[in-house]
Order: sequence, then C-alpha cells, then structure tokens
Amino acid sequence: MNAPISPAAPATAGRPKDPLKREAILNAAKNLFLSKGYEGSSMDAIAAEAGVSKLTVYSHFNDKETLFSAAVKSKCEEQLPQPFFEPATGSSIENVLLNIGRGFYHLVNSPESIELHRVMMTQANVDNKLSQMFLDAGPQRVIREMERLLTQANQKHQLQVADPAKAAEHFFCLIKGSDNIRLLIGCNPDLKSPAAVEAHIRDVVGLFLRAYRCP
Repeated sequence: MNAPISPAAPATAGRPKDPLKREAILNAAKNLFLSKGYEGSSMDAIAAEAGVSKLTVYSHFNDKETLFSAAVKSKCEEQLPQPFFEPATGSSIENVLLNIGRGFYHLVNSPESIELHRVMMTQANVDNKLSQMFLDAGPQRVIREMERLLTQANQKHQLQVADPAKAAEHFFCLIKGSDNIRLLIGCNPDLKSPAAVEAHIRDVVGLFLRAYRCP
C-alpha cells in the first residue's frame, strides 16, 4: 500500500480544489483499479493516467484507500444519483421504484461493476478493511438511501413497510435476479434483451408493491 505523502511536502490545506482534476483522478483510479486490481494500481500510476502530479492526487485524496472508496461511490452515483432517491412532488411511488430498479440493474450488471466485484473477490482473503470500504461506499450506501426512501414512503402512507432496511435489501436482490451471477462467472449467453430487462424490473416492482402496499 502506498505510503502517505511526506510531511515535508507543501501544505495544501485551505487551497481550493480543482473539480476537473478531481474528476480526472477518479476516472483514472476507476480505470486502473479495474484493469490492474487494487494492489497493482499505484498512486504514481493513477497520477500519470490522470495527467496530474502525485502531490495533486494526495491533495484531493489522503491515501489510496480513500481514493478507492471515492471511486466506488462515484461509480454508484453515475447510475444511481441522489435525485433517484428524492421523489419529485406528484411522482408515484411506482415510478420512483421503477427508476431506481432500472438504475440499479444497469449499475450492478455493467462491465465496470462486474470487474470491480471480481477485483474484490480476489481481495477477500487479503484485505478485509478494503472489503469493508467497498461495502460501505457501494452496496451499503445504496441500501441506506433506499431505506430512507421507504421510510419516507411510510410517512406519506404510500407504502406500509415494517422494516425498511430489510425491504431495501429484498428489493435490490430481486432486481439483480440471476443475470448478475451469470455475468460474474462469465456464463452469460442468455442475458435478457432490453425489453426482457424492462419486463423483469416491472415484475419486481409489481411484486414489491403488492407486498408493501397500504391496506
């Protein structure tokens, strides 16, 4: 694991951070973590890929673990941005769940996500701390946002969910279906067509609503 930047380096506290450089660093980190794995991606290589100095990388992210966590969170937010969990006034809970289901399905089954999960499997017996960081930045973040949404749906009498956290887990497991494991193990000749994916998501949302609809 890369050592933290030397204390002798110029202090950057208080300096405004360049959002374009931060985005470039995150993109470089995502590319390298997927192609080289966690251990094979040095901060020097990430800096070179991003076209910035290593000092700039450290000014945005304190260490490689922090950068990895931020890269996982960034990937999740690409497909499931915060507004997905903030239903607009007048929007039905069904439409909100459909949008979340679509975003999550395409997130978890994307080539980047599949490769990232494979990277984490290889790290499972090497660095439990890294596994926990991945869990917190990715899957747990999505479940927490869904739990918050379902709690709000309870308060608005849109749904009746006794355990929002458990219901959130059930929802995402149902959306994943069998396609995810097929992709993970490289056995994916019969993946669903776009129309079949949409039908699958609608089936899951329909089942979810029947289970938790207010009487």
